[in-house]
Amino acid sequence: MVAPAAEKKNTTDKRQKIMQAATKVFAEQGFYNSTVADVARVAEVADGTIYLYFKNKDDLLISIFEHSMDFFIQAVREEIDLVDDPIEKLRKFVLLHLKLVQKNQNLSQVIQIELRQSAKFIKEYANEKFFQYLGLIETILVEGKSKKLFREDINPGILKRALFGALDEISLEWVLMKKKRYDVEEAAEQLCNVFIVGIKRI
Repeated sequence: MVAPAAEKKNTTDKRQKIMQAATKVFAEQGFYNSTVADVARVAEVADGTIYLYFKNKDDLLISIFEHSMDFFIQAVREEIDLVDDPIEKLRKFVLLHLKLVQKNQNLSQVIQIELRQSAKFIKEYANEKFFQYLGLIETILVEGKSKKLFREDINPGILKRALFGALDEISLEWVLMKKKRYDVEEAAEQLCNVFIVGIKRI
């Protein structure tokens, strides 16, 4: 008899293996050109096994997004918790976001390109993980205002989306570029310099 803890670990490992395989398949073939059978082949499981863990291909895609956002949120929190200065926190946030995009290219391609082609995701998904991620930016901006480092008139709710929008566009271009014209450190530095100058209290 398998112990409950071991059974749960086996389930988690199998689910993770399937998501890793799906990320590779979706990145290489495109979401709509891929089948559950393609994912099963790369994951080295039977087609029916996929449906034990995911309702369908869209559910698998959304699960990849949720898992990646959990990873991004944890990584960013651990990094920004190491510093007290909100300006430095912003710099760390931006650089880490772009480095994670660079390091996880298949995952980045799935999130930046394939996910946006899912009608189910666009129409039905509540996107709570995304709002949690935006909340990290807002928390830094609110802290900067409270410490009199950022201008009193800035609206964190607006600027968190402005900063993420810039990051998202840079990430998308970086994923699509076959020949990289710049590295992520350069992009992070320039974005931070412009953004911080705009919100910093003089």
